Amino acid sequence: MPELELIGASPSNYVWTCRIALAEKGVAYRHSEVMPHTAEVDAIHPFGKIPVMRHGAVEIFESRAICGYIDSVFPGAKLMPADPVVAAQVEQWISLVNTHIDPVWVRQYLRGYVFPGTPDGSPDRALIDAAVPKMEAQFAVMDRAVGKTGHLVGDAFTLADMNPTADIRAARHRAAPGRRACTRPRGDATRGLAASRRPQGGGPGQGPGRGNAPHL
Repeated sequence: MPELELIGASPSNYVWTCRIALAEKGVAYRHSEVMPHTAEVDAIHPFGKIPVMRHGAVEIFESRAICGYIDSVFPGAKLMPADPVVAAQVEQWISLVNTHIDPVWVRQYLRGYVFPGTPDGSPDRALIDAAVPKMEAQFAVMDRAVGKTGHLVGDAFTLADMNPTADIRAARHRAAPGRRACTRPRGDATRGLAASRRPQGGGPGQGPGRGNAPHL
């Protein structure tokens, strides 16, 4: 079987989502650090977004499609349950995270630190502070869901868990050191989900075994 190539810059939470899928399936792969809207990405994604994937003659864009391909093509524990009801529940959480969680945690809160647009490059406190109350409410929703079994759906790690895990990693590791982050009295369940996927090793171009995902 040809080597799978995942293309996209590491800071992207959606690149990390795909890396988690590869790690969970134990797939050896090559990770090419490429920014959006470059010739290599534009050749696969019609709007130049990352990640994109190449596997022999197969080229795929969009993280959900890439993760689904990885889960279907490679052996190992399934990341999408076979039961149609449980699979629908996984899809509903993927959609919710992409349409409600990511726009606040990453596109608003994290953007205020990484791309603040301020004259001196300091964090955009107005943007960040406006995100915090929304994040508090969203954390409560996530915690209630995760608190039942430690996972969003069922009692095993699925595609539903990958996007929020990548989003938590981004918010925790990309926010400016020494700056006030979003904190809350509750949230152990959601934090525990991300912590459970920390690796024991493995480089950027390697796919460590199940439960040994890239550093979160």
